[in-house]
Amino acid sequence: MTQAGTPLQLLAERLPLERRPWQEGFGESPDPQAAVLVALTDEVAPKVLLGRRAAHLALHPGEVAFAGGKREAEDNSPWHTALREAQEEVGLTPESCKPLGELSPLLTRTGFQVYPCIGAVPKGLDIVLDPGEFDSVFMPQLAVFARPELFELQTLTAGKHTRTVPSYRIEGDHIWGVTAAILAQLVNVAYDAGFDLQRDWNVKP
Repeated sequence: MTQAGTPLQLLAERLPLERRPWQEGFGESPDPQAAVLVALTDEVAPKVLLGRRAAHLALHPGEVAFAGGKREAEDNSPWHTALREAQEEVGLTPESCKPLGELSPLLTRTGFQVYPCIGAVPKGLDIVLDPGEFDSVFMPQLAVFARPELFELQTLTAGKHTRTVPSYRIEGDHIWGVTAAILAQLVNVAYDAGFDLQRDWNVKP
């Protein structure tokens, strides 16, 4: 049970939780849509569930990501998408997740609109890994991502386009892009970290 004054309680108090359905019919959005589940263990010092994407995947192999994926025709909301994908990828059942809040959708450089859904899960949850999606998972403490010495903004240039990308380097893992942006936003809420992402993530870079 989420305790008063803890990071999870602050997230629940400060983030909206509307659980709205998808606003457009399937395939009608101008941008492809996806949702991720930011699963946080229900304890005083919560951990966050992250996975290393399988090396054989065509997109973003080996990168660190949340469980989640593309909206499917049967999904009625971002939460439905995020929970379905989390069950498929890491064996997390929808019944084991208590919704806490939502972040505004983020638009990636590839044009995907990603909806982050934040939920509390039992600290002793069993992971059943889908090797087709993740090579491994790990669960660092959320507070680690509030440490300013681990956070940086990188400037990337492709052709005429330059964009600012948030990044963490933690125990040999390079966490960047949308995953890093979501983590930075979360610790800004839960720990008042004060990170400036220097970008409007509602606009494609």
